[in-house]
Amino acid sequence: MRISVSSDMDEPVARALVAELRTRGHEVVTHGALHPGADPQWAACSEAAARDVVAGTADQAVVCCWTGTGASIAANKVPGVRAALCADAYTADGARRWNDANVLALSLRLTSEPLLKEILDAWFAGTASEDAEDRENVDRVGRLDADRAPSRSDS
Repeated sequence: MRISVSSDMDEPVARALVAELRTRGHEVVTHGALHPGADPQWAACSEAAARDVVAGTADQAVVCCWTGTGASIAANKVPGVRAALCADAYTADGARRWNDANVLALSLRLTSEPLLKEILDAWFAGTASEDAEDRENVDRVGRLDADRAPSRSDS
């Protein structure tokens, strides 16, 4: 799987994330502080990783900043992205299952390396629910993206 990863800081957990994804056999594309010369601002690098998912050049993304909140907000502004800030494995599993999340947001401050591995285990083991109510909620989120798209008169 091709995973786009962004971080606004070159922190040990961000480097561990890239290494762990590669160890698991994923192709990793980096943005922000993890990619020399790229814009390290959390909004810019999170947007870049999220756009990779929507464009189909990445299957999923992991976006990181100090709290994970800003990275999550920025990624979720990209139509078609469902980013989830996950601080534990249970939340990561639920984000994949009930929300069909395609972008994982992590806190560089709170995520230890052992916790990172637990979150990634749950994230990659999770699959989207086929339950009608769960699918309707995910579809509704997609319609919200369409509602905020600029109209032709805004162009």
